Amino acid sequence: MTVSAEMIERKLADAFAPSRLEVFDESEQHRGHGGWREGGGTHFRVLIRAAAFEGLSRLQRGRAVHQVLREEMEAGLHALALDLGGPDAA
Repeated sequence: MTVSAEMIERKLADAFAPSRLEVFDESEQHRGHGGWREGGGTHFRVLIRAAAFEGLSRLQRGRAVHQVLREEMEAGLHALALDLGGPDAA
């Protein structure tokens, strides 16, 4: 399975019903680094603003996202840069 920004976006939208969601494939910026492979799908930046994160610590938010994307992590998703906050976060 090739991991795509669209796939990640769909799964996160279904799981967290965010008010804001942005997913960027930054794989090409990591060419030659650990986990990189030809064709992309290895390194992503994710920004989510969702009520589902209210009251959760930064660690709990990250764990929740990783749980939703477990299959993708097992399929070759190597790195996630996460910016996670409640709906009112800047």
